[in-house]
Amino acid sequence: MANTPQAKKRIRRNARRADINHARISRIRTFVKKVEAAIASGDKSAAAQAIAAVQPELARGVAKGVLHKNTAARKFSRLTKRVAALA
Repeated sequence: MANTPQAKKRIRRNARRADINHARISRIRTFVKKVEAAIASGDKSAAAQAIAAVQPELARGVAKGVLHKNTAARKFSRLTKRVAALA
């Protein structure tokens, strides 16, 4: 259990940050799911619009520190490859 005022404050701060980071990751996942749904339906134009919306969200996740840059690059690359495969 935290005894010092600083340790108590860190516990409060960490809880707030965890909530914010969870919301950011959830938002990114929602955008990714929209791309995957468009791919599953076979709608290339909708998938292209959705992938255009995913890219800045992934970049924002990297900038805010909730995603590693290579993770975001890998996700975007794989989604882009799947969208390009739609004919």
